[in-house]
Amino acid sequence: MKRVGDSARMYAGMLLTVTMMCASALVCCAGSNALARGREAGAREASAQAEGPLSGMTIAVDAGHGGYDGGAVGRVSGALEKDLNLDVAKRLSRLLQEQGAQVVMTRTGDYALCDEDPPIRKKLQDMQRRAAIIEQAGAQMVLSIHMNEYAGREESGPQVFYREDCPAGRLLAGALQEALVGELSPSRVREAGGGDYYILTLGVPSALVECGFLSNAGEEALLRTAEYRERVAVAIARGVLAWRALPAEKPKPLPAVDRSGEPRG
Repeated sequence: MKRVGDSARMYAGMLLTVTMMCASALVCCAGSNALARGREAGAREASAQAEGPLSGMTIAVDAGHGGYDGGAVGRVSGALEKDLNLDVAKRLSRLLQEQGAQVVMTRTGDYALCDEDPPIRKKLQDMQRRAAIIEQAGAQMVLSIHMNEYAGREESGPQVFYREDCPAGRLLAGALQEALVGELSPSRVREAGGGDYYILTLGVPSALVECGFLSNAGEEALLRTAEYRERVAVAIARGVLAWRALPAEKPKPLPAVDRSGEPRG
């Protein structure tokens, strides 16, 4: 009986070894296939970028607000600007990549880019870190996504802002404004305007896009739908493509603002 038991145990051990070897082979095979699929997907994406009209461009897409900073609030629904901004930014990022651009996003989730208790103002540290991401990526364009609000509920319509007195920003903002009006057909048609915004002072063509008014019930309802946010993203992407296709030499942006004297967190 003892010999039979020893043989049985030996046989069981051999079966276990063979089973583990087979399982290991399957895992290795699955991993290799997954790696191959990843490489193929990366190759397809790289190929698409190389052939797109935005090939060679690195574009920063900045989803305004985030985390503790909710931004504007929907007058009817209470929807937070930070969430809508991020959704539009992600859609825009996808569309720009499909046209060949390399895209860097300043945030990809619901968080602010500042410490919980920084030695400087939270908003200032947040903006400094957004700027650092953009500069380190070598971005050649900045698109900052926002939602508008106003005390009066009648104000509506998307509007694009550029750095005051910056011809390069004005040209980009004009192309974006025209595309937004053409795609969305807003009841109130606005013009691109100059403004004083931190995110627009980094020395590259930049625009801050106010996609619509959350203080207007009708526009708030539109902005809360995925379909409309996709249309907003499509319009912005078309504006970038229109800007890119302009035949004349584009004006140079104003130099970046020297912020070396600002406090650092």
